[in-house]
Amino acid sequence: MPPTINAINPSQGPTTGGTTVTLTGTGMAGATAVRFASSNAASFTLSSDTQITAVSPARAAGAVAVVVVHPTGNSNSVTFTYVVAQVPVITGVAPSNGTTSGGTSVTLTGTGFTGATTVTFAGVPATSFMVNSATQITAVTPAGSAGAAVVTVTTPGGTSAPNAFFFYAAPPVLNAAAPAQGPTAGGVVVTLTGTNLLNASTVRFGSTNAISFTVVSATQITATAPPGTGSSPITVITPGGTSNPVAFTYVATPTLTALVPSSGPTSAGTVVTLTGTNLASASAVTFGGTAASFTVMSDTQITALAPAGPAGPVTVAVTTVGGTSPGPTYTRVAGPGI
Repeated sequence: MPPTINAINPSQGPTTGGTTVTLTGTGMAGATAVRFASSNAASFTLSSDTQITAVSPARAAGAVAVVVVHPTGNSNSVTFTYVVAQVPVITGVAPSNGTTSGGTSVTLTGTGFTGATTVTFAGVPATSFMVNSATQITAVTPAGSAGAAVVTVTTPGGTSAPNAFFFYAAPPVLNAAAPAQGPTAGGVVVTLTGTNLLNASTVRFGSTNAISFTVVSATQITATAPPGTGSSPITVITPGGTSNPVAFTYVATPTLTALVPSSGPTSAGTVVTLTGTNLASASAVTFGGTAASFTVMSDTQITALAPAGPAGPVTVAVTTVGGTSPGPTYTRVAGPGI
């Protein structure tokens, strides 16, 4: 029984020949030739009983019948169309940037891509590419140096002009975050310094995106921390990749549970021991809004000198990176009259 062809792919190619086509069907084992009209294929390979690959010979533009020649008889025919080979033109590269390590999948748009044999980035062949149609190619970038790389496509019709570019971006590097601590409620604005920070698309605190960020320059970004807890290293993502992490720690809101003593004279100088939690980063201690001098003894204890003030109760509060504590009451007692 003669072989049968069910499909041909691709179904067109340049008049210069050289297009590798795949014929699928049945009964192909033992085939002796593949013909494009009256011309034998430049070469062919019998892959299996259901598949043959053949290289088209050169012919004039137009549609021709392709058949498989077999001792039992010729197959049915399928159509292959010869088109005049044209110099390819690249009109778009998307995305237009990626990492210097390569591996970015890029879509090239333009014309004349049929039969493309090579795609290069700054003269280096793409890691791989696929001709999707006469107007589209997908290619995977090779590794490259930071900067602009000319992209070209070569077909039997020639090589595209060097006027399409892909920009290799160096990996971002972070040197510091200031401040390196913030409240668990988020909201603190952190200044990140480093290199290669332009075109940043994401700033992350741990695995959580920043509430917002602004790229100030290639060496600085300001980012607003989201809510979080504990250690949450900051990273920046740019077309060049993901940066190294820099330390950022969320500090819990301080609490005050006791004052000893809880009362004293209206004059200044009484040493008051404050106990509570999350006190280590204390930046201020106030008695009724009046700042007091203080010493942080530990994360749970502060000693402060009560400032002078009128008789009566006042609220004592501690302010840290994590916020301001709700405070207990300290009572000033007037001395006896004379």
